[in-house]
Amino acid sequence: MTTHVTLEDALSNVDLLEELPLPDQQPCIEPPPSSIMYQANFDTNFEDRNAFVTGIARYIEQATVHSSMRKAIERFCSEVKRLCHAERRKDFVSEAYLLTLGKFINMFAVLDELKNMKCSVKNDHSAYKRAAQFLRKMADPQSIQESQNLSMFLANHNRITQCLHQQLEVIPGYEELLADIVNICVDYYENKMYLTPSEKHMLLKVMGFGLYLMDGNVSNIYKLDAKKRINLSKIDKFFKLQVVPLFGDMQIELSRYIETSAHYEENKSKAASPQYNLCEQMVQIREDHIRFISELARYSNSEVVTGSGLDSQKSDEEYRELFDLALRGLQLLSKWSTHVMEVYSWKLVHPTDKFCNKDCPGTAEEYERATRYNYTSEEKFALVEVIAMIKGLQVLMGRMESVFNQAIRNTIYAALQDFAQMTLREPLRQAVRKKKNVLISVLQAIRKTVCDWDGAREPPNDPCLRGEKDPKGGFDIKVPRRAVGPSSTQLYMVRTMLESLIADKSGSKKTLRSSLDGPIVTAIEDFHKHSFFFTHLLNFSEFFLELTMGRRIQFPIEMSMPWILTDHILETKEPSMMEYVLYPLDLYNDSGYYALTKFKKQFLYDEIEAEVNLCFDQFVYKLADQIFAYYKAMAGSVLLDKRFRAECKNYGVIIPYPPSNRYETLLKQRHVQELEWLLEINRLTHRLLCKHLTLDSFDAMFREANHNVSAPYGRITLHVFWELNFDFLPNYCYNGSTNRFVRTAIPFTQEPQRDKPANVQPYYLYGSKTICRLLGYQGIAVVMEELLKIVKSLLQGTILQYVKTLIEVMPKICRLPRHEYGSPGILEFFHHQLKDIIEYAELKTDVFQSLREVGNAILFCLLIEQALSQEEVCDLLHAAPFQNILPRVYIKEGERLEVRMKRLEAKYAPLHLVPLIERLGTPQQIAIAREGDLLTKERLCCGLSMFEVILTRIRSFLQDGVWRGPPPTNGVMHVDECMEFHRLWSAMQFVYCIPVGTHEFTAEQCFGDGLNWAGCAIIVLLGQQRRFDLFDFCYHLLKVQRQDGKDEIIKNVPLKKMADRIRKYQILNNEIFAILNKYMKAVETDSSTVEHVRCFQPPIHQSLATTC
Repeated sequence: MTTHVTLEDALSNVDLLEELPLPDQQPCIEPPPSSIMYQANFDTNFEDRNAFVTGIARYIEQATVHSSMRKAIERFCSEVKRLCHAERRKDFVSEAYLLTLGKFINMFAVLDELKNMKCSVKNDHSAYKRAAQFLRKMADPQSIQESQNLSMFLANHNRITQCLHQQLEVIPGYEELLADIVNICVDYYENKMYLTPSEKHMLLKVMGFGLYLMDGNVSNIYKLDAKKRINLSKIDKFFKLQVVPLFGDMQIELSRYIETSAHYEENKSKAASPQYNLCEQMVQIREDHIRFISELARYSNSEVVTGSGLDSQKSDEEYRELFDLALRGLQLLSKWSTHVMEVYSWKLVHPTDKFCNKDCPGTAEEYERATRYNYTSEEKFALVEVIAMIKGLQVLMGRMESVFNQAIRNTIYAALQDFAQMTLREPLRQAVRKKKNVLISVLQAIRKTVCDWDGAREPPNDPCLRGEKDPKGGFDIKVPRRAVGPSSTQLYMVRTMLESLIADKSGSKKTLRSSLDGPIVTAIEDFHKHSFFFTHLLNFSEFFLELTMGRRIQFPIEMSMPWILTDHILETKEPSMMEYVLYPLDLYNDSGYYALTKFKKQFLYDEIEAEVNLCFDQFVYKLADQIFAYYKAMAGSVLLDKRFRAECKNYGVIIPYPPSNRYETLLKQRHVQELEWLLEINRLTHRLLCKHLTLDSFDAMFREANHNVSAPYGRITLHVFWELNFDFLPNYCYNGSTNRFVRTAIPFTQEPQRDKPANVQPYYLYGSKTICRLLGYQGIAVVMEELLKIVKSLLQGTILQYVKTLIEVMPKICRLPRHEYGSPGILEFFHHQLKDIIEYAELKTDVFQSLREVGNAILFCLLIEQALSQEEVCDLLHAAPFQNILPRVYIKEGERLEVRMKRLEAKYAPLHLVPLIERLGTPQQIAIAREGDLLTKERLCCGLSMFEVILTRIRSFLQDGVWRGPPPTNGVMHVDECMEFHRLWSAMQFVYCIPVGTHEFTAEQCFGDGLNWAGCAIIVLLGQQRRFDLFDFCYHLLKVQRQDGKDEIIKNVPLKKMADRIRKYQILNNEIFAILNKYMKAVETDSSTVEHVRCFQPPIHQSLATTC
């Protein structure tokens, strides 16, 4: 039977595909939706306080005051005055109550800083006044007075804190109450009794602002510290976290509170250095992440994947493990979020500048200097990684939210009921027996507040209620188990009453603590400590969402932190970070959530939405470009023969694949799925053309286009030489660190006129290897010969004339001064001796330019040699199986190498080309095969080097006597005389080692490493390297400066900077000498097999010479 489906049903089914979940695990780039199950709200804000009529009156009073504290300074001061009464000071005040007063102090500090920092309030008030005056709405005296009062309030900085300080100082003993508040904050911070970053930063701000309020005309914080009422050294240690978020994108330095106090002494209150280096903390963060994710995955597999989470009943121990896991997860999220917020806050308060970051322009805006240019590459990667950890852990814990909620409620219910119904029986029995009425009332109040008895009533025959012991068989109390948590009021009442039992103050001479046994006190303290996080965990969803929300973002995108982090991943192309590229963009989801739900501002959401659209367009454009280039390189690497790659590896030549950039995960995102099809189309284009079109052979088409059918060399060879001669040699600088040539900052020749090139991406261009393939041996020989002619004309023409001139202006004798003169004296001596060289007008232009061209020519020959060696190695390895050249095989213990090799040779004997041709081929084919085999083997054995020949030819250009100077008078060598080229090069090196001014170009910017390659090559070819290393002016100055460590300015030359430049060039010279000597030693070894050693008589002192 055929089923008929309407068009409407078909379209609706297609629409449903968008909602189909993906089978693989992809980065979650949308915030998880709120759970659809019922969310119990355990935070009652003390609205149910009157229901607990069994509580003691003073605790109900505290709960009432706790809920009604919503007024300003007067209400706060009146409460402080009540608590500072002489009799009241002896009474017990709970920790929660003191923390509430601390939250008031934090609120006053935040409001005052908001008024000080934000000019929008003043601007709005000014606009309102102008509009009111225009509309004549402020005519009555009351409105005028109110406007004047408001203007004065906005004009005075720190108005709120000053009023609070003044009103507190008239209250006797206020500093004692503030000391209690500060101490409880210190204790909470030290024991990490906080969960969210805002709670942690609130404790720090209350410490700082509390010290400011305590220090005044009445009290002195240093005297309170001396009396051990407060611990300033501990607070100073906490204040190494110098900057904390205040509100939104505003921050505050904690030390400001103490520095503005009345009795501030800098030598007594000095915070440690700030700890904002996120990179140093990444090792610990990664370890914590891996450890927790592994444990979470174990529970997630059993709870979520198998569907056993809500259906199965677990033991108390299993619920406790899940409870601890949820708490550790929230604490890790809090810790990592705090790291991100603190680094971000520190950077906003300490923006960079053009001196600290060379990439930062001097015209950059303040916020741009704080965000865009204020993070190093390592810090950006660390931020991305931490954000990815937060978002990834958010997804994993979100999947287990229902499991965690059930475990949390079961665990808290079991802990409360076991403690109230079982643990408190023994202290209640003792209190009844000893007739401690106050203690009995507190213990009974706790039990009646929180106990959920089996059967809905307390056992009436419980022996502990009569002060009697349990019977020998024990008294059976069955504690029920439910997934129900207490309300916030119940927790507050229970924890406060328990705290009163173990407090040092009780309002009477004897404390309640003294009436309890030691084990009971320990049990109450442990429960009181462990129950601190009950409120946080009962509101798991609320705290979970708050911890995973990001920072607000500002426009434009270059200053936007999510785009800065995303763009950094795309620009650096770091493979390990590519999977995280979408995580920073998820911060925009958090920003939109804050804009709509927290700030409730549509215009903020619209601005964020516009920024997201712009960022995503840029993201897709950059990502598409990178993916195409990556897969093009991957396709070229895949085409290499696998056996050839393996053979190369056996010979020590590793041809790596392009490093995996993990684009697969991104390509599976539905939003960018079209990129994968685009790549497939490009990959198949060439193959499809060959199938359906009849094309000439590539070689024939290539030779015709190259005009190389009958001519010895074609257009490519002529074009390469033309570019080398007219643009490459004179206008490019070689960078040895990156092994590439870049165009010079200051060209010394005119730009050559050429046709406009095709506008293509860099990955369509070719490099030195492709030049080798295009030119071939014949083209390379032509180019090398022409380059040698250019080098010869320079060395025997322009450079030779300049060398003769400069040798004349060199001092005839220039000794190396003794170390006792010190580096400043030696610098001044050399500066005076080489004054004529330094002031020579054409040295930094024509001389250095000519040497740069020689150096670039030598470098080009070296790079061609290296590329040609790779090509020849490829040819040799391809030919090896056909010449019966087999690699040495691996043999196990007991096996013989000869047997294995013979077996391998027999296996590959059918591939041996020469015997095969000799048996089956014609005489002409046999002759060709033998010649080809001989040539290939000779190339393999000889290891011919073109660069050796180039260096030998260049040495033949240095025959003029000025390069080596006259024979030495002592018959050995020139020591102090400036007769040889290495002495002249030392003077030139001294010139370009002098640091330049701020807006001047250095020698490496203008001429690159080609300048040093020319000088060092001439020195090596003349055999003067050891004398150069021994007698060089710069090296001598460097050795003395490294010994005495002085840094002075001599003749406008900073000594330390010059020594640093000398060291850099010394390293470069040593690298050049090592490369050149590697090639030159082979030539010298072949030409001279016998080493000639000259023997000299020992020197004779003058006094002995006269007597003899």
